[in-house]
Amino acid sequence: MFKISDFSRLSQVSMRTLRYYDEIGLLKPVQVDYLTGYRYYSVDQLPRLNRILALKDLGFELAQIIQLLDEELPSTEMRGMLRLKQAELQQRVQAEQERLARVEARLTQIELDGRTPRHEIILKKVKPQIVASSRKIVANFVHRVQFASEILDLLSQNKVKQTDSPLFIYHDGGYRDNDMNVEIAVPVDSSSVGNIVERSGGRITVRELPGVNTMATLIYHGSPYTLIEPYQALGTWIQANDYTITGPCRTISLHQDEDLSTHVTEIQFPVEKSSSTSKLSIFFS
Repeated sequence: MFKISDFSRLSQVSMRTLRYYDEIGLLKPVQVDYLTGYRYYSVDQLPRLNRILALKDLGFELAQIIQLLDEELPSTEMRGMLRLKQAELQQRVQAEQERLARVEARLTQIELDGRTPRHEIILKKVKPQIVASSRKIVANFVHRVQFASEILDLLSQNKVKQTDSPLFIYHDGGYRDNDMNVEIAVPVDSSSVGNIVERSGGRITVRELPGVNTMATLIYHGSPYTLIEPYQALGTWIQANDYTITGPCRTISLHQDEDLSTHVTEIQFPVEKSSSTSKLSIFFS
């Protein structure tokens, strides 16, 4: 047997931590001298201690670790706990990635302050088109991507022919970074849609997306997480040129790749010439 100081050196765990594990019943010494109170440990306890450290590294609370180690949970329940932890960690990583993207966007904005705008904004007419669409409240940008993938896969499985890049239409009155009311509209060949509405259980509808006589547009090369600066550039141009926003924003993913910096996104706002900026604040705030 080893004194707590020796066991601490062997296990690379502090004596303070070992004492705490003893207090909560997570790892008790094999013997305690009733006269001196000295704790003694066995080398046979190292595997349990290593499991404790491994589970702690995965993000489990000590109370959960006690449950995992002492209650002899069936493998199905243990897998369930691990999958829940996996989902929790994935959400945390996504949240941090989005926060990092916002930091990068803010840095870009600071660097560009006072410089000549680097975005070319043009007005164009957008024709009406037949689209297969689906609308949903999504928690954040990551879930929007997942939602789009589900709809595109469903269309592909049902052999619906896509004729152009998918659009995202944002139906919220103002900007939201969570719980977004978003519609994905995929231009399709109307002769190929068949009974996709029934096959999708009503998730997908086929409709004509109205055309727009005057659409203010900007094409942005870069991560879809860093769209703040181009949105602001487009808003500044709309106001400076005495236009009013008349409908929801559309974005088109012109190019996607694993390398986010190579993404190409077109941002569109339907506008009309007006001296009033009241609608601008409604749709762009």
